[in-house]
Amino acid sequence: MSATRVPPGFGVPALEPRTVRRILVSFLRHETQVAGLSRGVLGLSGGIDSAVVCHLAAEALGPENVTAVMMPADTSSPASLADAERVAADTGVQTRVVPIGDMAAGYLKHAPDASPLRRGNVFARCRMIVLYDVSAEVSGLVFGTSNKTELLLGYGTLFGDLASAINPIGDLYKTHVRALATELGVAETVRTKPPTADLWAGQSDEQELGATYEELDALLFRLIDERVGPDRLVDEGFDEAFVRSISRRVRVNQYKRRPPLIAKLTTRTIGPDFRYPRDGGGARDRRLPPRAR
Repeated sequence: MSATRVPPGFGVPALEPRTVRRILVSFLRHETQVAGLSRGVLGLSGGIDSAVVCHLAAEALGPENVTAVMMPADTSSPASLADAERVAADTGVQTRVVPIGDMAAGYLKHAPDASPLRRGNVFARCRMIVLYDVSAEVSGLVFGTSNKTELLLGYGTLFGDLASAINPIGDLYKTHVRALATELGVAETVRTKPPTADLWAGQSDEQELGATYEELDALLFRLIDERVGPDRLVDEGFDEAFVRSISRRVRVNQYKRRPPLIAKLTTRTIGPDFRYPRDGGGARDRRLPPRAR
């Protein structure tokens, strides 16, 4: 952890991995059943986050009821696919390999000057098209694989990798995900490799974010979970530019963490006014044909 960004003694308090495992397995099983379903679908990238979700899903639903889809792009590292296949073999889940190169190229030929970021967003949204179509085919829910660090920073593609029906790891910082991966027995090669979204050759999460996940988690925990203001964090020894940059990033990416905002015109607007009870619809409405999950 960099002393120039985070003062000594600050970090994310540990969670008990065995307890987290039990809670998240129960969460996946319960929420899938509430939706009237018994299967799950996820994108398996070869990274630690999707590997953890794959292990949890296999334990919650049984590996025969989990479909892990590997969706390499033309620029994806072959090592990522190999790591994903290792996770699939370790968990015994059902698998598919669906290359998205041709799908993405069909659009990108109309945007020849697209930046690496734009191309990466296209890849991420193509992958979600595949996952939701597979979910319709097998009657399963799409499980999310974005962790709390990424969600707070907006480090993901809206309607791409941020999309899901339910997300078991969205309240776990990257630090927690790493501890849970060890508890679940995720392959060491997956647990220890540098994190990357693999959207283009040589892409690195921490290089793009400008800090290590340990530094980010230490700051975000104080800022979000403990609600400590930026000025006090600077007084505590956190680097001021780091604090201001991350605080702003959390704030401006709020739109990625909420459903589309609907302008209020009537007395019962969908969202703020018109809500079913927590589990109101699932059990009663299973006979209704779902148009999309």
